[in-house]
Amino acid sequence: MNRLLVIIPAYNEASNIADVVLRVQKATDTLSNIRATVLVVNDGSTDNTSDCACTTGAVVLDLPYNLGIGGAVQCGFRYARDKKFDMAIQIDGDGQHDPSFIHKLISPLQEGTADMVIGSRFLNREGFQSTWLRRIGIRIFEWVNSAIIGQRITDNTSGFRAYNKQAIALLAEEYPSDYPEPEAVIVLGLRGFKICETPVVMRERQGGTSSIGSMSSVYYMAKVLLAIGVNVFKKQNQR
Repeated sequence: MNRLLVIIPAYNEASNIADVVLRVQKATDTLSNIRATVLVVNDGSTDNTSDCACTTGAVVLDLPYNLGIGGAVQCGFRYARDKKFDMAIQIDGDGQHDPSFIHKLISPLQEGTADMVIGSRFLNREGFQSTWLRRIGIRIFEWVNSAIIGQRITDNTSGFRAYNKQAIALLAEEYPSDYPEPEAVIVLGLRGFKICETPVVMRERQGGTSSIGSMSSVYYMAKVLLAIGVNVFKKQNQR
């Protein structure tokens, strides 16, 4: 039986986290030959996110201070590596992702056709498609990343992803700290990891406030594009 760790990074998600965990538990209970564990990484929240998560029976890691999304997810990867999980799923704590798609994300891992599977909202274009400003940024990442790794990735910013043991081992040691999703595609793609996407339907945030506003979205794009350039430069120097 394969062991699956569901990593939920959460910062001030008290209004969402219990519902997200319960929906994940309901979805993973239906998986055959899979034993799932739900891990909430409470990223230094100032509300009662941790208490709400604990009521669900999930494993809760309380970080002593806010590391940001990259640090929180990397804690999850290190937990998965150290506890020898076979696969890991990353899913947001804001209720945007539908856990009923988890089985579609892990199928390519089980079949050995992918090392990382990204849940893409743009393959079938159903559900919430994000704001126009973020869609512009997502399209830029699609062009840049596809050119670098030679493969079209439509939803580089999706935080709904699945990884096998080999990808977990790498990302436990090397994972971007800020806004990590597009850069993680480059980290894995440049090292020859097999990446694929599967269509999912996303919803708007179900409560609380996103940490990424309009102005920070512009900063986000500039910083991540710079980080992607550094990754390409480092890879070229290793040849």
